[in-house]
Amino acid sequence: MQNFSGVGVSPGRVIGTIRHMPESISEPPVGERLADPDAAEEAIELLRAASKSVQEKLKSRAAAAKGDGKAVLQATSLMAADPMLLKAAGKLIRGGSSPERAVWEAGASVAEMLHNLGGYMAERTADVLDVRARIVAQLRGLPAPGIPASDTPFILVAEDLAPADTATLDPELVLALVTSGGGPQSHTAIIARSLGLPAVVAANGVGTLDEGSTVFVDGAAGRIMLDPGDDEAAAAEAYAAAASALAVFDGTGVTADGHEVPLLANVGGAKDARAAADAGAQGVGLLRTEFCFLERDTEPTGDEQIAAYKGVFDAFPGKKVVVRTLDAGADKPLPFLTDSTEPNPALGVRGYRTDLTSPGVLERQLTAIADAAAQSSAEVWVMAPMIATAEEAAAFAAMCAAAGLKTPGVMVEVPSAALTAAAILSEVEFASLGTNDLTQYTMAADRQLGSLAALNNSWQPALLRLVQLTVEGSAAEGSNKPVGVCGEAAADPALAVVLVGLGVSTLSMTSRALAGVGAVLGSVSLEDARKLAAIAVGSPTADEARARVRAELPVLESLGL
Repeated sequence: MQNFSGVGVSPGRVIGTIRHMPESISEPPVGERLADPDAAEEAIELLRAASKSVQEKLKSRAAAAKGDGKAVLQATSLMAADPMLLKAAGKLIRGGSSPERAVWEAGASVAEMLHNLGGYMAERTADVLDVRARIVAQLRGLPAPGIPASDTPFILVAEDLAPADTATLDPELVLALVTSGGGPQSHTAIIARSLGLPAVVAANGVGTLDEGSTVFVDGAAGRIMLDPGDDEAAAAEAYAAAASALAVFDGTGVTADGHEVPLLANVGGAKDARAAADAGAQGVGLLRTEFCFLERDTEPTGDEQIAAYKGVFDAFPGKKVVVRTLDAGADKPLPFLTDSTEPNPALGVRGYRTDLTSPGVLERQLTAIADAAAQSSAEVWVMAPMIATAEEAAAFAAMCAAAGLKTPGVMVEVPSAALTAAAILSEVEFASLGTNDLTQYTMAADRQLGSLAALNNSWQPALLRLVQLTVEGSAAEGSNKPVGVCGEAAADPALAVVLVGLGVSTLSMTSRALAGVGAVLGSVSLEDARKLAAIAVGSPTADEARARVRAELPVLESLGL
């Protein structure tokens, strides 16, 4: 019985057969020529046949897909037989290029043209690049890139998943995610939690598992077992039964002795907000406003922003919605705002700092947020990302006041903000700990690297101490201003208890985690939480902190968390 260990990032216990994510399609060699210079027309027919086959496969998958995935597949299927693409490739084939090289170069040219047209046409660029890879795979007789097609549920094994890969991920078919790369805050981890799928990342060796092997995945323990037995089958059945009980959150975050801890949702637009409201979220602890700006060459207009923000506010009438201003830079570059030539983007001009190099964008965003808030009954709070000093906090608060926004706050994502929390909170009304970036900057570990997953762990005692210092800074300021957490750490039920014990006032997470966090929080008193927090902060390592706390929370085992 072979076991693999990794980092458990989304709880759940399942048994299933594995499917491997196909390897990405490599670029055909530059200058690759036709084997027979006189067979150009035959090569063009091969290309057309491959194009037609790709289109039919995409149409078939679109017919069975749902929601956003269906729309993505439909758009891509249309591009698979695009006359412009095939004509450009045919011309290159007649010039002597192989069909693979011809469609690769033609795809690049069409994509560049669409990108330069801007607007809706620019949004089709990704479709063209996806289609050319699929056609090359068809010509080579290789599996198509992306989530493998299947008629039966399976466990997906990959090196890592990119955001584009997950657009067509059907949670009714994918039972769990297992990757050899990535970390606790990688895209794979985040998407798994948002979909409620068990997931293990940084599991070395899983790529060697045979296609179709049966495995047991424990997303809480970070364990994968080949050829599971009766004990694992019983554990999977018990989790399935417990999961149904965790499907609904009653809408109140509270400890066993009545200490209220509002459980909020992290959202990226109106659709997310409506789903979070339906899931019982008590408000929004993080509205990621990047959804208005990403994949655009120009800044969205004020009216576009107002409509987008109002869609979120209207989902939570009378409730708190915390808006994070644009967090551009690093892994979220914007052509009209950030510098792609920066030598170290993670430590460069990102978040609030973009106002230094591109003044006006933040001011116009704050105006749009204020206008949207005026048209809604939601209680709108606004916070700036990447605040490092009290001077920056004061400047942001002044900008909010000028826009008519009454509740300015800051994200605590860099250690300097935690260490000087009292001074920073003297300038603003609240703080929210972004534990994803705070972990990354505290431990000097890229959160996307599987090799650094052990460092990039929100159970690190150093990170927990910074959370504690931020809460202590609020108390020292004298007004006990609220300190929340909106990073992925809040979605871990055991860690959520620790955060409450450290004095955090609100927890914001993917709406899928609300019920689990609420159930575990409701099983402990505030004093219990404080004792567990002391255990975690006093532990010498992240693994020991997690193990010691979980050992004191037997409810986790009974709920399969």
